Amino acid sequence: MHHHGYLWTGPKRRFDDEALRRPAHSLPPPGDGRPELAQRYREVKAEFPVVDLPPLETAYWLVKPRALVRGTWAEPKEAAEWLGERLTAYAPRFDSEADRDSTRLAVLVRSAAERLAWGGDVSHGFYLERPSYLHLSLICCSPHRAMPEIECPTR
Repeated sequence: MHHHGYLWTGPKRRFDDEALRRPAHSLPPPGDGRPELAQRYREVKAEFPVVDLPPLETAYWLVKPRALVRGTWAEPKEAAEWLGERLTAYAPRFDSEADRDSTRLAVLVRSAAERLAWGGDVSHGFYLERPSYLHLSLICCSPHRAMPEIECPTR
């Protein structure tokens, strides 16, 4: 087992485009339905696997382009350290003063190491200067607990 790190920052309104943060349904809309639904289905089906937006289900990071992987670690502690470094780097831009608290950030890093050690994923989001958003994820791989059929993006 190993862990991949992902980082996304961007406008909150883009992050809120949930249609592009989930895979298209396995069945397309009926052919006699509204044409705009069929068009949106085609867009989502084509864009979900390649768009850099964080997926709603963490395992789906693994179907995204390899270039989105910000790091890979064999040890949970190393992956959690990467998270801690990112949190430290972005903390001055956090919109909430409570989110900038160094004790709170240390707890997030410690808890990330624990969760990764048993095969869980870690995902955090923070509002930055409005209207920006930061998303950080650490995803277990080879295999993923919830979706073992998804292959490792670095192979």
